[in-house]
Amino acid sequence: MNRRTLLGASLATPLLTPALRRPAFAQSAPPTPAAPPPILFIHGNGDHSALWTTTLWRFESNGFPRDRMAALDLENPLARDDDGVAQPLRSSSAEFLQATARAITALRRRTGADRVALVGNSRGGYPIRNHVLHNNGAAEVSHAVLCGTPNHGVWDSADWRPNSEFNGRSAFLRKLNGGSTDVAEGTAFLTLRSDANDLYAQPDGRYIGRPGTPTGVDAAGPELRGATNLVLPGVDHRETAYSPRAFREMYRLITGAEPSTLAILPEGRPVLNGRVTGTPGGVQNNKPLPGATVEVHRVDAAGVRMGPPILKRLTRGDGIWGPVTVGPDWHLEIVVSAQDYPTTHFYRQPFPRSSNLVHLRPARPLTAEDREAAAVVLFTRPRAYFGLPRDVVLLDGREPDAAQVPRGVAASATVTARLGPQRLNTSIAGVFNQQRLVGRAWPTVEGHVAVLELS
Repeated sequence: MNRRTLLGASLATPLLTPALRRPAFAQSAPPTPAAPPPILFIHGNGDHSALWTTTLWRFESNGFPRDRMAALDLENPLARDDDGVAQPLRSSSAEFLQATARAITALRRRTGADRVALVGNSRGGYPIRNHVLHNNGAAEVSHAVLCGTPNHGVWDSADWRPNSEFNGRSAFLRKLNGGSTDVAEGTAFLTLRSDANDLYAQPDGRYIGRPGTPTGVDAAGPELRGATNLVLPGVDHRETAYSPRAFREMYRLITGAEPSTLAILPEGRPVLNGRVTGTPGGVQNNKPLPGATVEVHRVDAAGVRMGPPILKRLTRGDGIWGPVTVGPDWHLEIVVSAQDYPTTHFYRQPFPRSSNLVHLRPARPLTAEDREAAAVVLFTRPRAYFGLPRDVVLLDGREPDAAQVPRGVAASATVTARLGPQRLNTSIAGVFNQQRLVGRAWPTVEGHVAVLELS
């Protein structure tokens, strides 16, 4: 097994994977390199394609053509409790495989490419392996990057959810891991994992609701026999995919070159669009939500609106809410109103580049505890988790308690503040390390929730 650990290496350090080592050529000028393959990005359990937005922007900022990238949205992104038993609003491993195969075919047809690169986070790595190993996909997949994928399960147990995709003893994972190697010849495999900060690669079952029960897996669970396996120290489960550090390794493998920048370079006038989806029955879903009203406001540094909405639109059957043109330095409030959901005020950091993946899920219905408060404000980090004491995390000037953000392994993406009447219509700040995002407190009695969403 090829295991390599990156211990805070700088970008200047030549840490080439086997797929990137180039032979010496006798001629005086090197041959013109082939164009890198198109890339399909695949989200994880319960997620959607919008999480790849900053990764796509980083590829674009390094000259990778926008039209040679795509991101999959699985209609029902949550896995079944038993992979072989139908479950409402859940998907099987076979359904995820079929959706991935269709997306690969669509990307190849659109670009004319023979082969594509696949990048998956968490559960999104499963259909990549399944397609390459068991769906005759190796010939059309040049590179496979698996980010925090629990390749040997989140747990290994004969008596608890034995046929879940995430059980190392399930029929699904036994088939994936049953060969003499975990990879396929001709496809360059790379795994990215944390050293000890991935909540789904822990020896104790605390993070799957079974504290004190051994899981039978450890931090090395995402590694594959025959792959290049890299350890990114300190990153959490989602940062194995969505962080600048993870981007660097994806880019190097797929293009054969070092990225010129890890920064996101702004455009002059970004154009934003996306879909509104919902959480029917409390289950995360990627089906379009028609009949939702979306307003987009430009706001100042205190979250105060700077005039009338710059867009107001009712979604139709496709759930599309845009487009809208903004400035790369504008702070935005995006308001989603939909039947059976609270009116959700999303406060967003500036969008430096265009995106068609500004997907909006209104907040979950208000709980009894929420309704006792005058205002509810959520502070969320969709592309990673909050970790204490690793991070500075403050909402309305207070560090969250351990019930919201456990100390140690980063395991919480959302912090909630329930505020009294004196805070209504005032500015509320969320602080994450050196980032600060400000929104306004809206009255729960009128069915409103504010969400401060970090990019």
